[in-house]
Amino acid sequence: MGSTLAEKVWNAHVVHPGDSGEDLLYIDLHLLHEVNTPQAFDGLRTAGRRVRRPDLTLGTEDHNVPTIAVDKPIQDPVARRQSELMRKNCAEFGIPLLRVGDPQQGIVHVIGPELGLTRPGMTIVCCDSHTTTQGAFGALAFGIGTSQVEHVLATQTLAMKRPRDMAVTVGGPLRPGVTAKDLVLALIARIGTAGGQGHIVEYRGTAIDALSMEGRMTLCNMTVEAGSRAGMIAPDATTLEYLAGRPGMPRGAAWNAEAEHWTQLRSDPDAVFDKEVVLDGGAVSPYVSWGTNPAQSVPLDGLVPDPGDFATESERAAARHALDYMALTPGTAMRDVPVDSVFVGSCTNGRIEDLRAVAEVLRGRKVAEGVHLMIVPGSASVRRQAVAEGLADVFDRAGADFRAGAGCSMCAALNEDRLRPGERAASTNNRNFEGRQGRGSRTHIVSPAVAAATAVSGRLAAPDDL
Repeated sequence: MGSTLAEKVWNAHVVHPGDSGEDLLYIDLHLLHEVNTPQAFDGLRTAGRRVRRPDLTLGTEDHNVPTIAVDKPIQDPVARRQSELMRKNCAEFGIPLLRVGDPQQGIVHVIGPELGLTRPGMTIVCCDSHTTTQGAFGALAFGIGTSQVEHVLATQTLAMKRPRDMAVTVGGPLRPGVTAKDLVLALIARIGTAGGQGHIVEYRGTAIDALSMEGRMTLCNMTVEAGSRAGMIAPDATTLEYLAGRPGMPRGAAWNAEAEHWTQLRSDPDAVFDKEVVLDGGAVSPYVSWGTNPAQSVPLDGLVPDPGDFATESERAAARHALDYMALTPGTAMRDVPVDSVFVGSCTNGRIEDLRAVAEVLRGRKVAEGVHLMIVPGSASVRRQAVAEGLADVFDRAGADFRAGAGCSMCAALNEDRLRPGERAASTNNRNFEGRQGRGSRTHIVSPAVAAATAVSGRLAAPDDL
């Protein structure tokens, strides 16, 4: 019996097979941000340990950073303290840190691929669940907890039980106007927020093959919203084209050797998966969430569902609670739902391809009166490129609020970018639970193109509606 891609990467990193079912894995890259890490460094100090491989560790400031006054001290005392600790800890333990103002600073899941730190076949961990993003490159990438962060810092290894294998095969092609964001929302709506629990998902099929690297990153990013440990896509020509010439990539003969190795990283034809889901990509349309988790999503053409239509009492109760929080009435057309704000950004959809999609919709149009469209680049590099390509001018003429700083912003609402209680937003982020974007906030997860069209319309809309 052959091996899956995940199994091959896992086996290549086993330092010691454990008797209890847990293997000790070598970790190739450890990424850090300012939240969830101070306790790990305190643990190192208490135990008198050092960081074993600071050269394989990188920190960045992303969750708490301001996006307006980027040259001013952080106002929130908790956020300011976390950033101060991050700087102190990285300096003390010799870990490179991309601070606000650094030309390479940005969201941790955006800068890894940008800087060529993410490579096929690697093991990558970070104190953040959306580390799954980097599985788009054929890396085994996942989030870890604070105690695991301390363990990786001290040993560059991690003890884990290997998750099971799950295949998600998507035939295609996707229809025009349908994006990776719509695809992953459709998938989670079908399998639920626990549909991938205990599994590493491998995405494959003609629709996946046709996705850009940025689309693949969006897909793998939201893998964790289905409860999956990680998501992976086998490296191919699209992967190599994205990586070639990146700062951290090898050159010349070394590149050729790596590229040949990477393109061999794929599941064997006779590999067996523990679970498989098949999706018709050609049947997927633009999606939007109506409730308080990503599985509570419907096609944009659809209606707000009636709780009575759900199969189980727990699902009916969850739907009633979500509709009450979202202040929506069953039977309402999703396109009739007005919004107060639109947020474009996050590790899911804050890359240059996302900003180009938004600019394409906004070009020659204006943001609807009374609607606030905030666009926050995923990294300083993305912002520079948006300016160089003239996207920033398009945003300005449309009346959008294109922020000066890069970071998580309103996705996590840990800085000053928050919705007011009761404020409703179309958002390109990844989560819509109660209060995610501010206390009492109401979030509809959408793709960048739908976000831009909604900003122009003032109601949930697709570009074709304009």
